[in-house]
Amino acid sequence: MKLKAPTAVKKARVEIIPLIDVVFFLLATFVLVSLSMTRLQGLKFDLPSSRSTTTGEEAEVKKVLVLGEGQYSWEDQDVTWTQLVAKLKQYRRESPDPRVLISGEEDAPFGEAVAILDEARFLGIGNASIQTKVQPSTKN
Repeated sequence: MKLKAPTAVKKARVEIIPLIDVVFFLLATFVLVSLSMTRLQGLKFDLPSSRSTTTGEEAEVKKVLVLGEGQYSWEDQDVTWTQLVAKLKQYRRESPDPRVLISGEEDAPFGEAVAILDEARFLGIGNASIQTKVQPSTKN
């Protein structure tokens, strides 16, 4: 009878690098799937851009203020809705790069600001934004 010589037993090894690759793949998949499930709702408007260098030339920005229902101010002049739309049209015709900044009193209806933003977009004024103030943090 012939006996085989005992062979050295190799210990099993756990390779960690493929395990890390698989974990990162699962994490990336989870993040992408969860982001695609989130439905973002909001107004589409252009945020003001900034450059690190200034040329000394600032674009003219017209300010519209919502005072209350049916009360507006164009560059510190009280105007009606019809006059405001006419001033927006005139500004669009005269300026090559029209910019409008919409702000309002704290208790003014937000729907009025959205209506002005919508009208500016309809007239072709692409650089329209709504101005807000920074609220101090209430977290302690």
